[in-house]
Amino acid sequence: MRILVIEDNRDILANVLDYLELKGYGVDCAEDGLSGLHLAATGHYDLIVLDIMLPGIDGYQVCKRLREDAGRDTPIIMLTARDALGDRLRGLGAGADDYLIKPFALSELVARIEAILRRSQGARRHQLQVGDLHYDLDTLQATRAGQTLRLNPIGHKLLAILMQKSPAVVRREALEEALWGEDPPDSDSLRSHIHQLRQALDKPFAKPLLHTLHGVGFRLAEDEDDR
Repeated sequence: MRILVIEDNRDILANVLDYLELKGYGVDCAEDGLSGLHLAATGHYDLIVLDIMLPGIDGYQVCKRLREDAGRDTPIIMLTARDALGDRLRGLGAGADDYLIKPFALSELVARIEAILRRSQGARRHQLQVGDLHYDLDTLQATRAGQTLRLNPIGHKLLAILMQKSPAVVRREALEEALWGEDPPDSDSLRSHIHQLRQALDKPFAKPLLHTLHGVGFRLAEDEDDR
């Protein structure tokens, strides 16, 4: 499990990082709003601990831009010294999942993290996400940056397999067996379906997610590692 902590108070940040690492979490950190937003929008995190009073842009703006512009639904716990009802409502309205008042016990922070992760993992068992790409296994709805993707039945199967394995490479042979069993069609069929998926998934967008590893297979990921 990876957690991003965005907090400008270095003493609080150090204590939180040390405690989370002792609990077995992988932790990244940022000390200002813009750096935190960049990490949150481009990295893969299971949860974000977000202070409200930050240099650059505040936590409300980070949260709102992460939800609305980046299309991320990563759970967020907001930290603040403000305990007025209006402040709590504003944080929740911006997209936060929980709100913790400073000063707080580190044990309470971890308890809240664990509770949110249990809920989010239960809710996401049928929701796949890679970057701004989302796929609902129940409704078979695929969206990228909020735009619905039109896929044929094979495209849906390919997308689900690649997203479930992301960011790992899926070999051509494994894809063919998953799609057609022990009787795959001619060798160009997979290439054709990958091309169609790429047209829907990547062509309308600036950054490709579907990468070909020549002679090996394919992977879905935000970072390029083509060989």
